[in-house]
Amino acid sequence: MASNNEVRSAWSGRWAFVLAGAASAVGLGNMWRFPYLAAKYGGGTFILTYLLLVFTFGVSLLLLETALGRKTGLSAIGAFKHFGKKFAFIGVLASAVPFIITPYYSIIGGWVTKYAAAYLMNGPAALADGGNFFVGFITSPVESFLWMGIFMAIVFVVVGLGVEGGIEKTNMFMMPALIIMAIGIAIYTMTMPGALDGVAYYLVPDFAKLSPELFIGALGQMFYSLSLAMGIMITYGSYLDKKSSLTSSVSQIGMFDLGVSILAGLMIVPAAFVAMGSGEAVAAKSGPSLMFITLPSVFESMGGIAAVLGFLFFLLVLFAALTSAISLVETCVSIIQDGAGWSRKKSFVTTIIVVVVAGIFINLGYNGLSFVQPLGEGSSILDLFDFISNSVIMPIVALLTCVFVGWILKPQTLIDEVELTGPFKLKSAWTVMIKYVAPVLVTVILIAYVGAQFGIFKF
Repeated sequence: MASNNEVRSAWSGRWAFVLAGAASAVGLGNMWRFPYLAAKYGGGTFILTYLLLVFTFGVSLLLLETALGRKTGLSAIGAFKHFGKKFAFIGVLASAVPFIITPYYSIIGGWVTKYAAAYLMNGPAALADGGNFFVGFITSPVESFLWMGIFMAIVFVVVGLGVEGGIEKTNMFMMPALIIMAIGIAIYTMTMPGALDGVAYYLVPDFAKLSPELFIGALGQMFYSLSLAMGIMITYGSYLDKKSSLTSSVSQIGMFDLGVSILAGLMIVPAAFVAMGSGEAVAAKSGPSLMFITLPSVFESMGGIAAVLGFLFFLLVLFAALTSAISLVETCVSIIQDGAGWSRKKSFVTTIIVVVVAGIFINLGYNGLSFVQPLGEGSSILDLFDFISNSVIMPIVALLTCVFVGWILKPQTLIDEVELTGPFKLKSAWTVMIKYVAPVLVTVILIAYVGAQFGIFKF
């Protein structure tokens, strides 16, 4: 439990919680993975599948975690331990995730920060050189650490100002700014000659692309995008008052995530389509290579507006990265505070030390420790941390959570929490989802993504 002389943090109201949950969900995955998957798996077909999964499986798990946090008033370890010490291990596993993700997420956040600055300092041509600028930067023993430090410093300042004074105020600015910039860039790219072919490729369903790979790709993207199974929504739920409707709140978080993902595709796919000439070329790139190598070339091909567009795009991505990193750091602070019974300040300082030290170690994987290739030829320490947290621990945590709530605690316990603000009309469907459907889908994610790492599956 948190120390007795300290009042637990709280949101100022329901919309502060919704914005915080949305800010946590909207991150780098929306920007560099969703557009690639949509381009690869039949555009609108993928989007429809994703939409279906968000408002069934995704929102069900969001509701579970938020209700668990609000009912107990504790972050992950305390929330599970509240129902018996023997269940604390689920919370411990969930709590490991933000501590693993935050350091490497901050490294990538540093890359984004550098690129936003580089459009102003170096100009678009310097960045559109086929990857030399990117490789030179991330392997630099000075620059990569400097920009990681700048990104971390911004996040730590916001979290240091507290839940209401820091996180809420930042989200109130960054989320609307992010959406306005995304809409502006999307409209501009769609007015480019030939861009409407890219829009059609992205939005019109191609049902010939329906496949198990499409479903698994959409399932994994949704699971990782919504901040599930990493203790964030349990922590954020624990800051929520009892008067706020949980069902409408989590539905709105799902809508934010879906909306920004679709906007990201409207920014990237038509622009890349114009520059590369086909949807297949867009679908061939994902992750950092799409973001830091392909897109600078796309922007450079736009001529005079390239510097402005490149800067605004990377500023938008920076906001998305910052809001997610803020939620990760806040969760780490809350976990230590509840688990050790320390003050928020002491927990915060401890989080900073852990994140900075781990960040330096992981970042060394691109220069001083580049000979360490834990997942095979060409892999990095960052890839290992990403694989362990995303592909292994998170699906296991989600599976254990569903089994715990569905079969041990019983769904009615959390249904009672949800119904504090009115009837829960879909409680029967939600119960079926948590007890039967979600465990199967999470097991599919676990097997598919671990299998993909070792070359058994490809999607």
